[in-house]
Amino acid sequence: MAAAAALLPAALSLSPVVAAAEPAPSAPSTTSRAALPDHQLTGYWQNFVNNAPPLRVSDIPSNYDLVALAFAQSDPTAAGAVTFGVDSGLSSALGGYTDADLKADIAAKQAAGTDFVLSIGGAKGSVDLSSASNVTRFVDSVSKIINDYGLDGVDIDIEHGLDVDGVTSAVRQLHQRFGDDFVLTMAPQTLHVQPGGSYLQLIKNVQDIITVVHTQYYNSGSMLGCNGNVHSQGSVDFITAQACILLRTLRPDQVSLGLPATPSAAGSGYVAPSVITSALDCLAAATRCGQYVPERPTPTISGVMTWSINWDVGSGNAFSDPIRAHLDSL
Repeated sequence: MAAAAALLPAALSLSPVVAAAEPAPSAPSTTSRAALPDHQLTGYWQNFVNNAPPLRVSDIPSNYDLVALAFAQSDPTAAGAVTFGVDSGLSSALGGYTDADLKADIAAKQAAGTDFVLSIGGAKGSVDLSSASNVTRFVDSVSKIINDYGLDGVDIDIEHGLDVDGVTSAVRQLHQRFGDDFVLTMAPQTLHVQPGGSYLQLIKNVQDIITVVHTQYYNSGSMLGCNGNVHSQGSVDFITAQACILLRTLRPDQVSLGLPATPSAAGSGYVAPSVITSALDCLAAATRCGQYVPERPTPTISGVMTWSINWDVGSGNAFSDPIRAHLDSL
């Protein structure tokens, strides 16, 4: 994700990255996803203060179908466990926003059709899931937060020290605990879904219970597309030729496109909404493509994610208004 409390460049180098050829894909999953719109817009709500406007959850535009609460924090007293509550700085900036206010706002938005997930990680966050006991503490603490706030699932946005086996175990336990309506999303950086990447292995491990994966197509170096060409960020091809990598493992409705809401929302990689809608049309209908044209259109492509709702609202919904309209037209 962009930054947790300030804009930070991602861990990726801005130098070109060339990966090996993609191995033969595993079969896509067939389990139905959680009940969300066919084409959804996901946004991150900032539970901290930076240069974007601070928002109550009640201020989130109706353009958004899925909201990720950013972020849970590692519990310094219990390895693997996480905590969550309204950030004190945000509370002050909003004139006294409380946990009770947040819970009430979440419930009201859910009644209007918006789903909420707890995001784990971010640019500054980390969690140690390297042991079974840590995984147990993680699952128990996340379950408590989900129940306390009435959330619909979790978002895995661990950008540093991802333990593939630990996360695999944790999300499977959460899915088993909450059932098939449990929403599981992920926001990997581009490097980690290249062939051999840690998130690509995690995705293959749990593809049957994933709701949607929205790769961050920003703060990135050049990346290899599924067509064998290296693409630089900021173009339709950078988005579509990498989304193709995930489409070899996941159903189209499990693949979403992650982009920053404004130029200030990320260190690099901002593109105009028109570039994003071109990428959607390229994937959905094989029209408005760049050099990469998919072999088969995927009209059920999930949609778009943005960092962040706060930056979008600060721009007068300059991101979400055109993206929402285009998603509704697909």
